[in-house]
Amino acid sequence: MEESAYKKAGVDIEAGAALVEDIKPHVRKTARSGIVSDLGGFGAFFDPAQAGYKDPLLVSATDGVGTKIRVAIDAGRHDTIGQDLVAMCVNDIIVQGAEPLFFLDYFATGRLDRAIAAQVIAGIAEGCALAGCALIGGETAEMPGMYQDGDYDLAGFAVGAVDRDKVIDGRRISDGDVILGLVSSGPHSNGYSLIRRIVKESGLSYDDPSPYAPETTLGESLLSPTIIYTAALMAVIRQGYRQHDRPIIKGLAHITGGGLLENIPRILPDGVKAVLDAGRWTLPPCFGWLAAAGGLSADDMARTFNCGIGMALLCAEKDADFITRILKTQTIKAVPIGTVAPCEGEEPPISIAQDHYLLGGETQ
Repeated sequence: MEESAYKKAGVDIEAGAALVEDIKPHVRKTARSGIVSDLGGFGAFFDPAQAGYKDPLLVSATDGVGTKIRVAIDAGRHDTIGQDLVAMCVNDIIVQGAEPLFFLDYFATGRLDRAIAAQVIAGIAEGCALAGCALIGGETAEMPGMYQDGDYDLAGFAVGAVDRDKVIDGRRISDGDVILGLVSSGPHSNGYSLIRRIVKESGLSYDDPSPYAPETTLGESLLSPTIIYTAALMAVIRQGYRQHDRPIIKGLAHITGGGLLENIPRILPDGVKAVLDAGRWTLPPCFGWLAAAGGLSADDMARTFNCGIGMALLCAEKDADFITRILKTQTIKAVPIGTVAPCEGEEPPISIAQDHYLLGGETQ
């Protein structure tokens, strides 16, 4: 058969159709209650009533993974970047107390490489399975001339639901509350433009042994996927209602771009501030290396990276142990990292004691 004019222009429709068949087994693994349509249609239906909601508010989020994609491409590792994409969206949804229901992805490339695309989308499906949401649709765009060969970009869109009387909005946060830090797996999906600059200036390649984890390569260590906290936090929310008949989480902050300093204040009501103590948690080795190799200040670290805390959870002191135990059963480690205190006048809404720990220890 003669090659089509569109294929000669760089777009392979047959490869795109074949990719849909490649990913269907992965998509089926994300099936959940509420789905009323199959992959491949022009749109997808979801029924919140089937998912058990009586008076639901829908919560939406969209995001990408920034230049962490460049690390994945340069390192030739594409199997976990999809989990990052899901995590960046669903972790934003859970902070409102909403359960992620479904996810859609957008994969754009200059020339479709089915093997790479399948790895990426399999990672997206794995992320959706971890989050308990359905991969309900997506778009693969082949755009020659827009991307260099081998390059691709990702975007994600998620929708969740929470019954109106169970929304978490931070309004109940008050003086004396405890701030629990849910540990991260590393930088997650933020700060990678700075990370890439530090790697370049250090003269390292992504195939070199990691300077802070020599049992693996630098590329593998930097591509450690973002933790998806949704299932663990939904367990806390549900068990809290069952055992206490009240909401036990007062506020949640997903620590993304802007780091600790920018994200925790977003959920604080007027009149209070967050007081953190960096000596209360262990800084993952990657951050100590980044601080030293990049010559970064403690403020740089706290304003750019999560510094080992992927999610901050605010609750009454009496509920902290109960929440920590539930999270542990869900394989999420939580440590007390600070408290809520009164805030007067022009005081900053957050402070970090012993911030030298954000540079890797007392000696730095």
